[in-house]
Amino acid sequence: MAAAAFAPLLVLGTLRAALGAGTAREVSMEYNPGWNSSSVNLLHVRAVGPRDTLHYIWSSIGAPTVLLVATKSRTSALHINWTQLLSPSPTGAIWIEPPSSVVSSAAVVFTKVFEYSQSQSLEELFYPTYDLSGFSWENTNHTLNHTALTAEFTGVPATDPAGSFSNGSLTFRVTAYEAGGRDRLLPSLLHTANSSKVEFVLAGVAPQGNSSRFSLEVATVEEVGAVRVLRSARSIDDEYTPTIFEMLSLAAESQNDSSTLSFLQWKATAYGSRSPRREDGIQCRSQGLQAANWTLPGSSLVLAYFGEGLGSTYTVSAINISFGGEDGEVYQEKRYLSWSALLGFGQPPRDTFSSLVISIVAMALGTPLLMLLVGSCVVLFEQRKQYSEYEPIN
Repeated sequence: MAAAAFAPLLVLGTLRAALGAGTAREVSMEYNPGWNSSSVNLLHVRAVGPRDTLHYIWSSIGAPTVLLVATKSRTSALHINWTQLLSPSPTGAIWIEPPSSVVSSAAVVFTKVFEYSQSQSLEELFYPTYDLSGFSWENTNHTLNHTALTAEFTGVPATDPAGSFSNGSLTFRVTAYEAGGRDRLLPSLLHTANSSKVEFVLAGVAPQGNSSRFSLEVATVEEVGAVRVLRSARSIDDEYTPTIFEMLSLAAESQNDSSTLSFLQWKATAYGSRSPRREDGIQCRSQGLQAANWTLPGSSLVLAYFGEGLGSTYTVSAINISFGGEDGEVYQEKRYLSWSALLGFGQPPRDTFSSLVISIVAMALGTPLLMLLVGSCVVLFEQRKQYSEYEPIN
């Protein structure tokens, strides 16, 4: 099953050759394939390229999870043993056929949401944690848009003693892409056909304290021979996301040749509005990547594909991504938080200088040079003019 599906790292060249940033894909979405009940949510996004297929399997069975599987076949297919998947022992319930076509596999799990505030002594006060494996999720099929290639996983805690979610919800909004481009809304992420987007949204959730801030725990699972690395890239300001100078990525890299297999990428900002503007920005920090040698509680999808080798055969890492300024007032006032990230295969998209920035730099550097050139021409012209006013001596 899943354990036999991992291809050797020798075929990584196949992945790099097959994944073209400019390649368009045929994308389809299928809800609960082979299962007629809506009591659970599983969404299969299949993106077929000229020589390969990318599979994104999203689910809220247990903690919200996405499996990322790249294959070197245009006809590779997802198979699910639903009875086994929904049982207490889901190992081997999900696999890709043919197993030999699998080139790269990984998983991203959104495990917990922490809420905390900071006292005058700078100590952090934590409130009861929201364990996402214990949430009750709405029917994702009702939000599935086959034209826009979007879907939403919206949930609330199964038990909510404080009543924080009485008028609110937590949502993971999924978007698939057929080709490269750039999102219209901030943070205007640049994407390729080899990536998808997930947007984490808290809407209407009542804070448990004054000036509360939130943090999302994200766990990753890597196959044999791969390791997850946190990287930060800084650049000068750009027109697409004003004032945001940092792009972060969690890249799964081959230990043999350091090539990137898959990634999770985001800009260091979140927003406090449904139609975000620059002034709606919320500070975003990443609190270090740590090895997590523990099994993922409630992650049925991960166990179903990777099996029982988590923490030993397969590596598990975790990172906390926190949102909020020094006082947390942005969320307190609007009770809305949105954070977007790309995930996909191969190298993460890299922003280049926009035409506006290039024009400004060209003007800044070219204007003094042009003035110097014109000035030199004027001086030479005046010198020749003065010399021509003298009559030649016979």
